[in-house]
Amino acid sequence: MNPRRLVILGATGSIGRSTLKVVRENPSLYQVHCLTGNRNSSRMAELVHEFKPRYVVMNDASAASQLKQQINGQCDVLDSSDALIDAACSPDADIVMAAIVGGAGLRPTLAAVRAGKTVLLANKEALVMTGLLLMQEAKKSGATILPVDSEHNAMFQCLPQEVQTNLGFCDLKASGVSKLLLTGSGGPFRTLALDKLKDVSVAQAIHHPNWSMGPKISVDSATMMNKGLEYIEAKRLYHTSRAELEVIIHPQSVIHSMVQYCDGSVLAQLGEPDMATPIACAMAYPQRISSGVEPLDFLALKELTFAAPDYQRYPCLKLAIDACYTSQFATTALNAANEVAVQAFLENQLKFTDIAVVVESCLAQLNEQNRQLELEDLLALDEQIRQVAAQYVRKRC
Repeated sequence: MNPRRLVILGATGSIGRSTLKVVRENPSLYQVHCLTGNRNSSRMAELVHEFKPRYVVMNDASAASQLKQQINGQCDVLDSSDALIDAACSPDADIVMAAIVGGAGLRPTLAAVRAGKTVLLANKEALVMTGLLLMQEAKKSGATILPVDSEHNAMFQCLPQEVQTNLGFCDLKASGVSKLLLTGSGGPFRTLALDKLKDVSVAQAIHHPNWSMGPKISVDSATMMNKGLEYIEAKRLYHTSRAELEVIIHPQSVIHSMVQYCDGSVLAQLGEPDMATPIACAMAYPQRISSGVEPLDFLALKELTFAAPDYQRYPCLKLAIDACYTSQFATTALNAANEVAVQAFLENQLKFTDIAVVVESCLAQLNEQNRQLELEDLLALDEQIRQVAAQYVRKRC
C-alpha cells in the first residue's frame, strides 16, 4: 500500500510536533508532502532535513528567505497566503492536519474542507468561529472531518460508526446516545476561595496542574473558557441539544471524555495526557497504529474524582454554553472578546475576574441583523468585537 501523503498546517507548533512523532512511529504509512510554519525557520530546517517534504510554506517572508539558505535547495519554499491555501487543497494531499493556531488557520482549513480532503481538525477557531459554515461545507464537498482535540477525539472513539461518519448532522438519540460527558480538570483555582479570584496573578494563572501549555490557553483553562470553547466544538461536531452535552470536573485528566447510552452504559476513553494518541487515532481511522505513547498504568492511579462545575467560579464557561445555543455569531463574538480580554490580563491591564466581565459586555452589544453565514461576515464580526472589547479594557484599566 502506498503511503498516505500528509500536509501539516502548523508543523512547528505543539500539534505539528506530535503529528510528526506519529509519522516517525509509522514511516511506511505516511509521506510528508508539505509543511507550513510561521517564523521558526531553524526548526523548519530540521524538519526538512528529516522528513524531506516536497515543499514548505512559511507565513513570514523573512523566515522563508532564511529557510532557503538553511536547506540549500532541498525543497521549494513559498511564503504567500495563497500558497498556504494551495497547500491545504493540494490534489496530491490525502490528509491535512489543520493545526494553525487562531484565526490565521480559518482560510486554509476551509479550503481543505471545500476540496473534499480528510481534515484532522486541531484548530479550535474553525469550529468556534465558523463551525456551522464548516460542517455545511464538509457535507457539500464530501470532506471527512476527524477531531484531534483530546476530548472530542475521546467522544469520537466512544461513539457508534453512524455518528462518526455523519459529524455535524448526526442524530445521537437515534443512535442510542443519551449524553456526551465533556471532562475538564477545573484548572489551578478549582479550590481557591471565590473572593481570592480577583487577586490571581498572571504567574498563578498560567501554571496548569496537569498540562504544559502556552500562556493564553493556560489562562483559558483557569477560567474554564477553554472548556466552554470545547463545548461549542462538541455541539458543532455532534449536533447536540443542551440536554445531550454536559461538562464534568475531573481533576486528574485521565478520562478524556465519556459517552452515556440510553441503556445506562457509559463508555470512557482513558490515556496518558499526550496528544500523539488522538492524533494517531485520527490519522489512521478506522484502523489503529502506534502513537509512541505508553499505555495507561492503572495500578499507578490513586483516584478518579468528579464534580459539577460551579458557574460562580467559572462564569466564562456559562457564557460559552449560552452563546453556543444562541447562534454562530454569538460564539464568534465570544471567542474574539475572550482573546482580547485574556491578552489584557496577561499584560496586567485587567484583573482575572474582569475577563468574564469584558466577554459578557461584548455579547450584550452583539447585533446579528443583516449578517450572513459567510466567512467574510464572520471575520468582520470578529474584528468588530475585538475593537469593542478593547474599548471595555480601556475603561477598566
